[in-house]
Amino acid sequence: MVEKYINPHTDFGFKRLFGSEFNKELLISFLNAMFHGEQNVQDVTYLNSEQLGDRADARRAIFDVYCENDKGEKFIVEMQNVYQEFFKDRTIYYSTFPICEQAQRGGDWDFYLNPVYTIGLLNFNFADGLENAKRWHHEVKLMEVDTHEVFYDKLTYIYVEIPKFDKKEAELVTMYDKWMYVLKNLSNLMQRPAALQERVFIRLFEQAEISKFNKQELKLYEDSVNAYRDIVNAIRTAEKKFAEGRAEGMAEGMEKGMAEGMEKGMVKGKAEGEKEAKETIAANLLSLGVSVETIVQASGLSEEEIENLR
Repeated sequence: MVEKYINPHTDFGFKRLFGSEFNKELLISFLNAMFHGEQNVQDVTYLNSEQLGDRADARRAIFDVYCENDKGEKFIVEMQNVYQEFFKDRTIYYSTFPICEQAQRGGDWDFYLNPVYTIGLLNFNFADGLENAKRWHHEVKLMEVDTHEVFYDKLTYIYVEIPKFDKKEAELVTMYDKWMYVLKNLSNLMQRPAALQERVFIRLFEQAEISKFNKQELKLYEDSVNAYRDIVNAIRTAEKKFAEGRAEGMAEGMEKGMAEGMEKGMVKGKAEGEKEAKETIAANLLSLGVSVETIVQASGLSEEEIENLR
């Protein structure tokens, strides 16, 4: 391995830095930086990241990091490397778990709820209304449509598009800038940048140094890196297949006529390319032993279509 520091986009890397009791000061610093002083998190308690629902047949949810601060406010933090068609739906669904678990059974409950924050750190440029936005930080709350005023301030969704963050080291001003620089560039660095002098970053670079891992940690990290690279390669292959499918459709359309033929060919090529791309992603994830349920979320294919790829 040529990297000196771990890749925080991998499952092992992200959870080592943000999901362990030993390094919780890193998570506290990141949350406070993200909220620009609106939060003053003094401590966090890690909660069970596997949510089973309230029925035996309920669909479960597994969070990367799930915690609450010293005021009882709940935080779900997810590192998402693959774009999913219904990713926004997924984040809404995830937020229902910390809401429902606050229900008090028996006695008189007045329906008071502590705030819930669902944070998506996205290793891709988000679509569905945000693809043209130049900002990389998006904060979403329930809003009254006519006045554009926040209707309910206890439910917040934050989407952070890591690829859109393009500041250089000399341009880092706020702690949020510095954390974003780390999230995007950590695995490509060979030493701690001079701009990151705060104690929390000294701690982070110590914990991220691969040479300090024991054999078990190194094996877990290598497995996590391989899985991450397979996902990245699957995405690139899917994009290539999509482009080829679109080009093929356009060529076929040209033969049938400049106007009608091109339109039909593009539609057909796009559809065929998208389906082939989804099947490529699903097949690669199957070979890694990823569960069918997870592959359904990642590819958009049905369980039956995925099983047919075996």
